[in-house]
Amino acid sequence: MSSLERHTDYGSTGLSESDVLRDPMAQFAAWLSAAEDAEIFEPNAMVVSTVDSDGTPSSRTVLLKGLDGEAFEFVTNYRSHKGHALSAHPAVSLLFPWYQLTRQVIVRGVAHRTDAATSDAYFAARPHGSRLAALASEQSEPVASRRVLEDRMRELESRYPEGSIVPRPEHWGGFRVVPSTIEFWQGRTSRLHDRLVFTAVDGGWTLERLQP
Repeated sequence: MSSLERHTDYGSTGLSESDVLRDPMAQFAAWLSAAEDAEIFEPNAMVVSTVDSDGTPSSRTVLLKGLDGEAFEFVTNYRSHKGHALSAHPAVSLLFPWYQLTRQVIVRGVAHRTDAATSDAYFAARPHGSRLAALASEQSEPVASRRVLEDRMRELESRYPEGSIVPRPEHWGGFRVVPSTIEFWQGRTSRLHDRLVFTAVDGGWTLERLQP
């Protein structure tokens, strides 16, 4: 049977208003922890959707790197496609697709660049090779071949051997997404899914159920 014809039943596990914490950031942290415990591959992977300056939507997968109770943080090259898009339109959507748990979390909010100290800390925590790659790659720009990138990496490996300090490029850093809505989605039998949405209002949150 083709995957286009398959109809998977998502099970009977539900999500009621009494099941969720009243702080959606704490609820997200609990679901992220459950995804980690389930050993889901890259549980912090999220789809980041932006709008270009001409109104064209774009999506790509990145890793969540920070969660502090108020915002979601990720890192990128500010000159990349998403970097330019967020400079033009800071509105952003984040999607965490935990298929094995038949769960999703959808975040809508506004992205702002993190301060330099936060970006420095994120860069310093990256593996040595990843720091070199941030220097080698002009993210989202065309390149003649993979060999060009590999040659750049070899030159950088010679300049910055393992254990040496790799400087953070000024155009590399974090984005901090402050949420306006956070939706918790739980798959259910017959596609009658549970959808609970928190909306930021006057320093607090309201909670409502959406139809699937």
